[in-house]
Amino acid sequence: MVNTDKKFLEASSLKLLIVESPTKSNKIQKFLGNGWMVRASMGHIVDLADTGPHRLGFTLEANCVRCEYVPRKPRGAKVLAELKKAIQQASEIYLATDPDREGESISWHIVEQLHLKKYHRVRFTEITETAIKKAIAQPQTLDLSLVNAALGRSCVDKLVGYRVSQLLWGAIAGAKSAGRVQSAALHILVKREREILAFVPQDYWSVWVIYQEGFKAFYCGNSLINATDDDSSSEETDDAKDRDEHTNEMGQRVTTQQAADQLVEIARTHPHAIISIQHKRTQKNPPPPFTTSSLQQAAGVRLSMSPEKTMKIAQQLYENGYITYMRTDSVALSDEFRAAVKEYLEKNDPDNVPEKVTAHRSKASAQEAHEAIRPTDIDRTPQLTSGEMSEEEAQLYSLIWHRTLASVCRSAELNKTRIVTRSLSANFEARGQQLLIPGYTRYWKDIDADIFLPVLSEGESLSLERVGADKKQTQPPPRYTEPKLVQVLERRGVGRPSTYATILATLKQRNYVEVNKKKLQPTQLGINVDQFLEQVLPNLIDSNFTAQMEQELDAIATGKQNWQQWLTSWNREYFEPALVKASKEIEMNPNQTSRQSEVTNILCPKCNKQMVKLSSNNPKVKAGHFLCCDKYQDGCGAVMFWNERTSSYELPYSERPAPDSKRENLTSLPCPVCNAPLEKFEYCDKKTGQPKTMLRCSKLENRQESCQNVAFWWTSRNQWWSPTYGEIQSENKNQKGVEQTKSKQPEKQGKKTPKSA
Repeated sequence: MVNTDKKFLEASSLKLLIVESPTKSNKIQKFLGNGWMVRASMGHIVDLADTGPHRLGFTLEANCVRCEYVPRKPRGAKVLAELKKAIQQASEIYLATDPDREGESISWHIVEQLHLKKYHRVRFTEITETAIKKAIAQPQTLDLSLVNAALGRSCVDKLVGYRVSQLLWGAIAGAKSAGRVQSAALHILVKREREILAFVPQDYWSVWVIYQEGFKAFYCGNSLINATDDDSSSEETDDAKDRDEHTNEMGQRVTTQQAADQLVEIARTHPHAIISIQHKRTQKNPPPPFTTSSLQQAAGVRLSMSPEKTMKIAQQLYENGYITYMRTDSVALSDEFRAAVKEYLEKNDPDNVPEKVTAHRSKASAQEAHEAIRPTDIDRTPQLTSGEMSEEEAQLYSLIWHRTLASVCRSAELNKTRIVTRSLSANFEARGQQLLIPGYTRYWKDIDADIFLPVLSEGESLSLERVGADKKQTQPPPRYTEPKLVQVLERRGVGRPSTYATILATLKQRNYVEVNKKKLQPTQLGINVDQFLEQVLPNLIDSNFTAQMEQELDAIATGKQNWQQWLTSWNREYFEPALVKASKEIEMNPNQTSRQSEVTNILCPKCNKQMVKLSSNNPKVKAGHFLCCDKYQDGCGAVMFWNERTSSYELPYSERPAPDSKRENLTSLPCPVCNAPLEKFEYCDKKTGQPKTMLRCSKLENRQESCQNVAFWWTSRNQWWSPTYGEIQSENKNQKGVEQTKSKQPEKQGKKTPKSA
């Protein structure tokens, strides 16, 4: 019998569009209107299971990789159930996850997990109504080569991370993890630290003269040196350069006090005259628009944002429709957008319309189908959007807007001057420059301030005002800043720019690296980990070795390499033999490790094995040690920390057993997200010293995921209040503990910014 119910017919004609984030889905739903359902996958819906050999979730056979996937925590199972329900109501299904390898793999997992037979793959790089509808009108198919590259990366990263981390746990006290790219990045930092420690400073002198004619010159040798070719148009933009960094030291170094004194005496006792004046008009081309890497570098230098924060804010700008997709290594701009910029310049800055737009080249492996990071609308100036965004969002949007506009402006033109003077046999030089045509620098300032030299003539005599020699010392190579490390990783081909933020965050979280005066400095733990890996798995931390793996993953992404054959071959021919060799070296040379463990009588609350006591130099571990259910001894890996207040060892809060329903701290109020009972917590405010009470979701696993923003505080209005969910009615006032709670509460809490979902 055919169902003719009107609501059923309307539901069955709905089209379903699946994206990754709820922010994006809400915005796109408004664009598409009735007839569409827009749902979010919340990122990845499945992960590799923690089963099988070494808990990898996959097995490596002759030339085959067999993977087992499970829903990503409770959230993944819930999302899958919701998507399955939506699919049953849909007449057509469109997969609109992000246009990169990860997004392609998320779509593929949705197809596999929900057994989809018919679907459309749509891709867009900006959240605008025009872009969305255009993509839907031109549906495509899944790019299985990109899927394979993502699968290969996830498997090899878990293979390396799990297997090498197991070696570390048995060797280095406090070591938490190793990784294919993470460990290579750490090695770059440790290698620089060794160079700094080994550096021996050398004295040198800088000899200078000041003339009454109004300029300063520096000793440059005893023979006339022609000005070097200085074609500024070919200079590569350095987004990671510290804006306060002055690396161009003028003049020639003098290596002894005696030679410096002789030059000062010559300059003081002999006449000076100009022997050469050179003028050169040069151009400096505009910088390219932002890629993922260059955005992280520029935001770090100009806005003091970490790569992690930069990508988080960029994600928000993208999902709210302000910028194009923020994970890209292309510097291309569409013809349509270039035309819009030209029109903007003709209206607002006609002098900056170039006769010929600078051609910016992407690196060889860039995905040219993508555009650079740019505003979705060049007419949406930072001034027009400032009231719509947070301060940090406005700062980053302004940076992207100005850089994009600068990239299509005319070149800047400079006049560079070099004056060489002579006193007896000693030559001195002075350099100056003036910006003649600002061009793109109206929007992106990357040229030093003008240095003016007086108008003089060759052969003209000069009057010496002062002469001197400054004693200096050579400096060790500087530690890397976060922007500079991002630049180094990209130039060496280590990892992908989209992963740099995560890599740096992991190094800091593991206490392998700390930030000291904006510079990345490896800790002793980080140095120990690197030293151990250098001894037992030297290839793994070598930049060239890691870069070669990236090239092979790129070959998989273009369909030139079979990912399963590549991974099984790599494991069989290199990785497994290297692990066996490393294990033997550890057994033969136990003194090379720095693990200091002591077996205790305390049993693991998770698997009932004896825990070991490990020393820790992490400042967050106040007791200087912690307990571990040692994975190296077939334990489950659980850790426990000393709690001074209770004088006992405890699991991290997020890993403690769920509260029993009979406990008095459970309330009758439901969680607004999952309907589980809200749980009451009492604590002391660190700033005011006042006792406070809050309500959180009682399900621990949900508190880490879907319910992480659920938090209510008691107010002077006798209500529980949340900055996210507003007020809810209190429990029965006769219930035990509520009256006491009310009497303890201070005045209404100030608003708190909820964590991002």
